Amino acid sequence: MPTPAPTAPTPTRQEPAREQPAWEIANLFPFQGHWSEGDYLALETNRLVEFSHGYIEVLPMPSIPHQFIVLFLFEMLKAHVREHQLGKVLTAPARVRLWPGKHREPDVFVLLTAAGRPIYEQYVDGADLVIEVVSGGPRDRDLVEKRQEYAQAGIPEYWIADPETASVTVLHLQGDAYAEHGIFGRSESATSRLLPGFAVAVDEILDAR
Repeated sequence: MPTPAPTAPTPTRQEPAREQPAWEIANLFPFQGHWSEGDYLALETNRLVEFSHGYIEVLPMPSIPHQFIVLFLFEMLKAHVREHQLGKVLTAPARVRLWPGKHREPDVFVLLTAAGRPIYEQYVDGADLVIEVVSGGPRDRDLVEKRQEYAQAGIPEYWIADPETASVTVLHLQGDAYAEHGIFGRSESATSRLLPGFAVAVDEILDAR
């Protein structure tokens, strides 16, 4: 009986390396420095992503205490703005275009009807009051970098809630830079220069749960 001819081994699909990033997916997107505003606006993700002149920055996931503070401030502002029929209040994730090529996603922001700011499907042009809660990542992002950018964008008021220093800083636009309306600590109430009558206890902000 003749010996059967040897058969070639069945080709097997090479499995991707385990526990490695899916680099093929990353290659579908532009390289850093080459993102267009259209590329950024077309990006679909549940992460906070900001855009600056060809570069994207994926922000860290906010902590639960951070979100308690954000939602408390949102509810306080929403109640005041609605009562006085002043405009709209939004929270991240939502894009605010500071100028062409520059988008941020403030924790909370106010759009006053009187300002008539354009609202598009994917972003709004500027804001009238923005709030950032300092937590996670470099502190200079909120304390220095965004302070300069929001002033450059002409945003009239900027609040910085800082659990580490147990304070709320309220800045108002004076010329092309921010001046301090007040640095409020525990047992005090932070007040707005832009929204007369709006005040919120710092203890309630920091201890929001």
